[in-house]
Amino acid sequence: MRVYILSRNKELYSTKRLVEAAEERGWEVRVIDYLKCSIEIMKDELKINYLGKELPTPDAIIPRIGASRTFYGAAMVRHFEMMDVFSVTGSLAIKRSRDKLRSLQILSKNGVDMPKTVFASNKSSAKDVIKLSGGAPLVLKILEGTQGVGVVLVDSEKAAKSVLDAFYGMDVNLLVQEYIEEAGGADIRALIVGGEVVGAMKRQGAEGDFRSNLHQGGSATAYKLSRKEKAMALAAAKAMGLGICGVDMIPSSRGPLVMEVNSSPGLEGIEKSTKIDIAGKIMSYIEKNVTPKSEINAKKRKLKKDSIGA
Repeated sequence: MRVYILSRNKELYSTKRLVEAAEERGWEVRVIDYLKCSIEIMKDELKINYLGKELPTPDAIIPRIGASRTFYGAAMVRHFEMMDVFSVTGSLAIKRSRDKLRSLQILSKNGVDMPKTVFASNKSSAKDVIKLSGGAPLVLKILEGTQGVGVVLVDSEKAAKSVLDAFYGMDVNLLVQEYIEEAGGADIRALIVGGEVVGAMKRQGAEGDFRSNLHQGGSATAYKLSRKEKAMALAAAKAMGLGICGVDMIPSSRGPLVMEVNSSPGLEGIEKSTKIDIAGKIMSYIEKNVTPKSEINAKKRKLKKDSIGA
């Protein structure tokens, strides 16, 4: 099996673990910096070059596309898909998941519960947006933010109006969400691989911080999902069309609410907190879905040989 991991940094924990898991199976694995790839498009012929040389076609790819490089990264994934290469995460699903607004629209359409969210242009009245959102406290999220950056909690309508006016004045696109106080700065991440929950952790924000992101100083512990949380996570992954993803939920008085579906979830926090070999689960997912081209070609040669012998 030949597998490429599309990652800009081979030293990242997630990338190294994926390489280890593939090598344990005796597979040929390479880390490919997708920004150093170029593509050729001709009639009935598609190619991908890496560092100026044509890349041999792999059996599968594992995209680890950074949020700031979504357009280019998704284009590379799509090109591999057009070459009949299996991708554990589809290019369309990557683009959907990276668009916070589109993600929420898709989840809503598929009956997945979430905090009430309002989106309006900078020509809108901040006062009207606050009213539609249910009043303070509120959470303001910049659409392009990641890993907890660009997320602000405002605890009064006066503060909310000031922040909204400031962001609208800079023409920044914002989501305005109700604040779920009972979550207490904690959330739950469920890791989905091939339509199954393979691990879950509870993340708690650093003291005084309502954001639970590990990149913002939060901590993680293993967590056992309730039936409702498990069903919610699987429904969210299915709605987004993601074979592998992290579904972030928060507890509320009305049940679990989905905050985000991450198409390139980090493995460090969940592997270390749960002691589960998530990277190995991803390789098993590839095995279930891919027959190596070498095996296919060997079967073709055998059939040809048998037909000549007959």
